[in-house]
Amino acid sequence: MGLKIGNKVPDFKGLIGDNEYVSLSDFKGKKVALYFYPKDNTPGCTAQACNLRDHYDDLLNSNVQVIGISKDPIKSHNKFKDKFDLPFPLISDEDLSIHEIFGTWVKKSMYGREYMGTARQTFIIDEDGNLEEIIEKAKTKDHTAQILK
Repeated sequence: MGLKIGNKVPDFKGLIGDNEYVSLSDFKGKKVALYFYPKDNTPGCTAQACNLRDHYDDLLNSNVQVIGISKDPIKSHNKFKDKFDLPFPLISDEDLSIHEIFGTWVKKSMYGREYMGTARQTFIIDEDGNLEEIIEKAKTKDHTAQILK
């Protein structure tokens, strides 16, 4: 599907732990940086998550809640969060239903081989649940600066 700037973002619900869920509506009144990333424990995804972790207080002080999302299972997310002490929720979207809303499950290519994967994009959702900005190309080592600009 894919959303456009100014669209109302549908309230979604995602698994963040064993029988533990988070919804966009849980953050009403806060700005949300919903970042999609390809895979736990890979170099780029780790750099991105650690950059957000290292500047998490700056984000919170700017009224921004960070939520990560990938198709990895919750067990993988839990290990990733524990290993790197990540303070924000990571949604497991194994059925790609949230990816579908945001249009982040895309055709990619590497070394001439095409495959489907997650686009590394961040969606900034305003306090009223409207899509404010799309960061098309996340800088893994300086992503916080892109969000707070």
